[in-house]
Amino acid sequence: MADAPPRRLIATSLGFLGPRAQSRRVRRILELALARPAPGWPGPGDAVLAWGHSPRAYRAEWLARRSGAPVLRIEDAWLRSIHPGRVAGEPPMGLLIDRLGMPYDPAQPSELEQLLATHPLDDGALIANARDCLARLQALHLSKYNAHDPDLTPPPPGYVLIVDQVRDDAALLQGGLGGSDGAAKRFRDMLLAARIEHPHAPILIRAHPETAAGARNGYYSAADTDAQIAFVDGPHSPWSLLEGAIAVYTVSSQLGFEAIMAGHRPRVFGQPFYAGWGLSEDEHPLPRRQRVLTRLQIFAIAMLVYPAWYDPLRDRLCDLDEVIDQLEARVTAFRQDRAGHVAAGIRRWKRGAIQRFFGRTRPVRFAEDGATLAWASKVDPDFAGLRVEDGFLRSKGLGAELVPPLSLAVDDLGIYYDPTRESRLEQLVATPLRDDQLRRARDLRHAVLQAGVTKYNLTGTPRDLDAPLAALKAARPGAAVILVPGQVEDDASIRLGAGEIRTNRALLEAARAAEPDAIVLYKPHPDVEAGLRPGAVAEAADLADLVLDGVDAQAALRLADRVWTMTSGLGFEALLRGIPVTVLGAPFYAGWGLTDDRGPVPERRLAVQPRPTLEHLIHAALIAYPRYLDPVTGQLCPPELAVERLATGRTGKNGHALRLLSKLQGVLASYAWIWR
Repeated sequence: MADAPPRRLIATSLGFLGPRAQSRRVRRILELALARPAPGWPGPGDAVLAWGHSPRAYRAEWLARRSGAPVLRIEDAWLRSIHPGRVAGEPPMGLLIDRLGMPYDPAQPSELEQLLATHPLDDGALIANARDCLARLQALHLSKYNAHDPDLTPPPPGYVLIVDQVRDDAALLQGGLGGSDGAAKRFRDMLLAARIEHPHAPILIRAHPETAAGARNGYYSAADTDAQIAFVDGPHSPWSLLEGAIAVYTVSSQLGFEAIMAGHRPRVFGQPFYAGWGLSEDEHPLPRRQRVLTRLQIFAIAMLVYPAWYDPLRDRLCDLDEVIDQLEARVTAFRQDRAGHVAAGIRRWKRGAIQRFFGRTRPVRFAEDGATLAWASKVDPDFAGLRVEDGFLRSKGLGAELVPPLSLAVDDLGIYYDPTRESRLEQLVATPLRDDQLRRARDLRHAVLQAGVTKYNLTGTPRDLDAPLAALKAARPGAAVILVPGQVEDDASIRLGAGEIRTNRALLEAARAAEPDAIVLYKPHPDVEAGLRPGAVAEAADLADLVLDGVDAQAALRLADRVWTMTSGLGFEALLRGIPVTVLGAPFYAGWGLTDDRGPVPERRLAVQPRPTLEHLIHAALIAYPRYLDPVTGQLCPPELAVERLATGRTGKNGHALRLLSKLQGVLASYAWIWR
């Protein structure tokens, strides 16, 4: 908003005041951006609220005329949700708030048009951020609505793309097209022009998502198709369709804006906000728009400066990149889960978490036959579905104590701890990263280190380790401090990924033999300390200089100069902290040139060129590979929020039944039915 915000926002429609999720979200965004909508009669400094030029906007316009208050119009922002609001009732991720007009209405300049015409665009950081966000939208196939399938094979390239819109939408009726009949004529003219200008190319009509879902009619129907003209068959990604098109025709659809972002110069038959800036072929140009912009400049203003974006997980206004983070988490899960899942090998206490992680589109069914999802250690190597396992930032407490996870690794090829076959994580580590991905990995690493979070984030009575360690260092000046993390000895990562060294005792002996002058610290695995899993070393006090009983991973790593491990995830946490790691097995972080590998590392990792960096490993393991669930809101979330929750301790509470079962599991382990 260019001027002072209104004192009050007067709402004339129950759409702003009702109890639905969409109404609540709109009220909250407006409250954070300007003021909370409320009924009443406008006074000095107030504004009357209208939803664009919707059928009920006349009430706001009448009240504004009678009271002399200005009309403030709002619309959904350019990135909204997975499904259209009319289809699934999802609330928006942001709003367009404008006291002058609306971006689709050329009758008078909107605030967006004023920004495009006058903003100095001399902020290098703004343009750099625009470049990063645009690259992410394209790579993630994100659009206003996101129920499309990027994996769907696109039509053969070489077609002309015609963009249909919702018939008699307010944006078209107010778009300077001459009312309903005039809008229909524009769409007829557009199809005719495409046929004349491309007589030998296939012409594909892309229906609006609301039309495809059966919610509203478009301007084209089967009667408009023939040997040359057809509808796009299937929920193709808009970005995929734009990639294969030789020309794009639109009246005023947002897809025309995305066509510009994809490198097209679309033929525009209306007067949308993106027309008139030298980036489109305009059938009806607006003389007042004379400035020539680049696609990054128009993207920066339209996507970063103009909208009010909202973070529903932290309940605050935010920037576009955070909206992309959250949509990425939700949309990635939707794409994997859209057909629903049958889950096998899931213990009963884990099923609630699996339902929360994977049952948002359709409820997960638990059965052993026909499974499409399974706990990784419970299925054969030839399982063809999704394998799941605890993530690397798991919880505040142990899985063996039945603490629900905040993150789960999801793999459609193998699983990260099994080096005998390629996993999706391996492919992600070997994938080149864009500059924005490298920066995000660095920022996430910094957040993890600042917060001091690890996989389990255990709390307990702090031990005074400085004094005994100082005494050891005084007795052996210059000696390196070697941290040896114990593991659960029947763990699948040892069974599948260890070399000749396969027990904690053998690991301690190997570290001592290789570094006889070092100070060796042994940290038992917390599951072993709790008596829940095998791996205790009776002679640990004889093999190590100091046994770190009850010491959390963060405190132990602060003491270490180096780490020796078989396959422990603590080796990855050491790498995050810049601590050298010697590996005797083949954990997911070995074989990339980041560790001292003395175990059977797969040749396929050694062959990857160029060699991955630590940022590649972090992006793969903490950003691209797992899913995260916010324990506060119960929604899927990006890793940055999971780190915040772990750092602040806002991780939810284990249920009474699970706590009781955790205490009794050692006694009742012989009754196998409890765990099935």
